[in-house]
Amino acid sequence: MKQEKIDRINQLARKKKAEGLTPEEAQEQAALRAEYIAGFRASLTAQLDNTVVVDPDGNRTPVKRKTNLS
Repeated sequence: MKQEKIDRINQLARKKKAEGLTPEEAQEQAALRAEYIAGFRASLTAQLDNTVVVDPDGNRTPVKRKTNLS
């Protein structure tokens, strides 16, 4: 995500705290936050896909996605 969008998220958060947002600004803030979270998740997923666990014997095991989340 570009720094300009992050700055806009922060600007809207400050405005919301100080005086409130218009409905259009609230929608913009929600869309920007959703985009930020999607990018964060994609980055974290990519990092975990490239992570390995090394046991005491030196065997490298890639981190696997947990299938049962309940």
